[in-house]
Amino acid sequence: MRNGFGGVAAALLVAFAACGTPEADVEVGEHERHIPLDGQANFRDLGGYVTESGQVVRWGQVYRSGRLPQLSDSDVSRLDSLGIRTVVNFLTPAEVEVEGRDRLPAEVREVSQPITSGAAGELTAVVNEARRTGDFSKIPEDLNPEIHRILVEEARAEYAALFRELADPANRPLAFHCSHGIHRTGTAAALLLALLGVPWETIREDYLLSNEYRREEIEPRLEQLRKIAAENRGVAPEQVDMTNAEAFYILQGSYIDATYDEIMLRYGTFEDYFRDGLGLSDQEIERLRQELLRDSG
Repeated sequence: MRNGFGGVAAALLVAFAACGTPEADVEVGEHERHIPLDGQANFRDLGGYVTESGQVVRWGQVYRSGRLPQLSDSDVSRLDSLGIRTVVNFLTPAEVEVEGRDRLPAEVREVSQPITSGAAGELTAVVNEARRTGDFSKIPEDLNPEIHRILVEEARAEYAALFRELADPANRPLAFHCSHGIHRTGTAAALLLALLGVPWETIREDYLLSNEYRREEIEPRLEQLRKIAAENRGVAPEQVDMTNAEAFYILQGSYIDATYDEIMLRYGTFEDYFRDGLGLSDQEIERLRQELLRDSG
């Protein structure tokens, strides 16, 4: 049980150490993985990763992010300078109503792909309620990998739609996001990188980068949740057990590994998942690889 922010800091250090540094697997040059924004800490480029065949994911084509309603004027200008053409949003209508619409350059095409079906939609509602009340009792630590297992099946249509958007160069550069850019977005990013042939170890490292880029957000957010929970329960803040909340906000590699495990269990290979699960044709898969990969050197 981790109470107090000394425990949070220790957990963050463990998570950041586990994250490692995927920079050994990226193209060295003028490109940035992390795009600093005033209103979104977790906006980043998926380019530069080296595949098992030695090809490289193209920079400046695909970005992953958290929600975008709070962007500043300079943030909007930065997205404009990146040439963003399309933003795919996984948020539910209820989340958009609470958070507001994305703030984007005028010419950007917005594509809503809310992940609402079955257990995925129900779980989103439970998580949002926990964020509102500070009560994470319904989100135990072992539910975090389960979120990714659920998304493998119940977000198939939304992920297939994202990949088809990406296959068309007229839609790129493209950014996709959910609320914090960690669960729904993290699964989508892992699947895309796997389709392109990036090793799973590198995919895990990319997933864990959210801990690093959101570092300055996590402790204040957990402190806020502690105070909300204490007020709602009528207890002192130090009496609130933050174990589940910390587990939700501080990612572990085992969470995204559940995506891999679920696909292997249900489909046997990623190729079969992309074909039989997402319904992508061989031609669509090949086009994605041709569009988003380049030879090294």
